[in-house]
Amino acid sequence: MTSLEEKNQQQRFNRLRKSLRRDVGRAIADFNMIEDGDLIMVCLSGGKDSYTMLDVLMHLQRHAPISFDIKAVNLDQKQPGFPEHILPEYLQSIGVDYHIIEQDTFSIVKDKTPEGKTYCGLCSRLRRGNLYSYARQIGANKIALGHHRDDIVETLFLNMFFGGKLKAMPPKLLSDDKQNIVIRPLAYVPEKLIEKYSTLCGFPIIPCNLCGTQDNMQRQEIKAMLQGWEKAWPGRIDNIFRSICNVQPSQLGDLELFPFRDLQRDPEAVARIQAINVA
Repeated sequence: MTSLEEKNQQQRFNRLRKSLRRDVGRAIADFNMIEDGDLIMVCLSGGKDSYTMLDVLMHLQRHAPISFDIKAVNLDQKQPGFPEHILPEYLQSIGVDYHIIEQDTFSIVKDKTPEGKTYCGLCSRLRRGNLYSYARQIGANKIALGHHRDDIVETLFLNMFFGGKLKAMPPKLLSDDKQNIVIRPLAYVPEKLIEKYSTLCGFPIIPCNLCGTQDNMQRQEIKAMLQGWEKAWPGRIDNIFRSICNVQPSQLGDLELFPFRDLQRDPEAVARIQAINVA
């Protein structure tokens, strides 16, 4: 590669990194995700999303006008053949404080999931329980997850198509037990941007062999549908995401969100219209 090609490649990488950091910074500001004095438990799976999230948060930690701490945490679920040395070696190399939780949730998921059903639901609950417990143990007041914009849009359609509910993943969430604040700093970031950044950074990706062994999962069907839409109509996923952030309850039908039963005509407005008609 010539020096000119290297320069151009570096410029492309710099633009990509700038765009990524801008999107993360905007999400953090919009939802007040990080405050002075926070201890943020950054959850790592070994995938491209969580590596990217940690990378951006560490940069923000060095340059933000506030002070906050990061604790990188991975749940080793004891999957057979899991390369357990990769994450510790990487985390040591970048100088971040980290901890590996060792818990055999793999065997539980394999044993308890009925034949033909997906592992994701039970796996997610067990993983979440272990992570929430450790967050309380270390006094972390924020838990950062690596879900991105496309994950949020996919979840919207999953809940619509298979659950009959209009809900997605919020960028910031108070857990049901009111003990944990969950943040998703990548909420504004498209998956394709993360893929490019992860590849250029050379993160040591660890595939999930639990979910990856199953075919025809509902999320994969939704992802394929959305990607087809995006190919045919570029920008559609972004428009869908923007609609999640621009909800008008009066134009939907949830009786708990809008007082449809109490709607009445405005007598003054009626009188004005009648007066105009008479005139």
